[in-house]
Amino acid sequence: MTDKKESFLVNRLKSVRYAFNGAIYLFKTESSIKVQLFIAIFVTVTGFYFNISKTEWLFQVTMIGVVISLEGINTAVEYIADFIHPDHHSSIGRIKDISAGAVFIASIAAVVVAIIIYYPKIALLFI
Repeated sequence: MTDKKESFLVNRLKSVRYAFNGAIYLFKTESSIKVQLFIAIFVTVTGFYFNISKTEWLFQVTMIGVVISLEGINTAVEYIADFIHPDHHSSIGRIKDISAGAVFIASIAAVVVAIIIYYPKIALLFI
């Protein structure tokens, strides 16, 4: 008996559904993602308020995507590490720290981008 293979399109749609479900799970369960989402919404509203340029939007949206994506990868690394070795282990702790460090680095870069975009606009309000 042979199983009929699903079409390429059906497989892609399933992949998108799985990815969407994973994103929803992250947003519902991970407090760090909720914080990042709040910040993303805040800077997006701020971007509309200050009417930032297309180039500034590109940098802002890119940094939002990078930080939230890395936060998701960090969460996946933590789940994998806990699954592989549920008890405390120094190597697992190091892996988790490195993964969290990647999010930290991206977050610092995002803050720098936000300062470059918004500092001149906010400073004008006080002149």
